[in-house]
Amino acid sequence: MDPFTLIGAGVGAVITVAAAPAVLAAAGFTAGGIAVGSIASSLMSAAAVANGGGIAAGSVVATLQAAGAAGIPLAGQAIVGTVGAVVGAAASMASNCTL
Repeated sequence: MDPFTLIGAGVGAVITVAAAPAVLAAAGFTAGGIAVGSIASSLMSAAAVANGGGIAAGSVVATLQAAGAAGIPLAGQAIVGTVGAVVGAAASMASNCTL
């Protein structure tokens, strides 16, 4: 693996871990609960209809709200960072291709 790919992976990992809380808040998963009229409220509504009126513990909506309220746990940061690293490495390799 060339150094540019490693740098791209590192940058991707750092940016995604740093940006994830802001993305959650922008989507409506806030410390005070799900924001009215947000993407999060639409997801919560759809999940409640699908589950007969409630939100299942451990569901995507519940997990995102927990992360929005309390912060992303270390294991979640590792997952988000890994995804960012893969995307960063792929983007770096794509930009280094010669045809």
